[in-house]
Amino acid sequence: MTYVVTESCIRCKYTDCVEVCPVDCFHEGPNFLVIDPDECIDCTLCVPECPVNAIFAEDDLPEDQKKFTEINADLAKKWPVLTEKKDAPADAAEWENKPDKLKYLER
Repeated sequence: MTYVVTESCIRCKYTDCVEVCPVDCFHEGPNFLVIDPDECIDCTLCVPECPVNAIFAEDDLPEDQKKFTEINADLAKKWPVLTEKKDAPADAAEWENKPDKLKYLER
């Protein structure tokens, strides 16, 4: 099993989760973070750190978020590893509770 970053992260991109990861499995894109399923050790440390509750165990993904398993795996191969917390985008708070953000994902 792995952990998966879901739609809630899009355009929020808080990086609180990154610093607690013991294996550096987070990868950063323009407006989203993903978890590399091959690196994730299922430690759960990142889950409570996410201020928008965007990280789920693969087995606990809501039905409408299951597509993010493949999205995380694919983009983790393309995006660079992120190991340090960064400032959130200036408009992150405006995006926190917005639904249907997949269309805004920049690859």
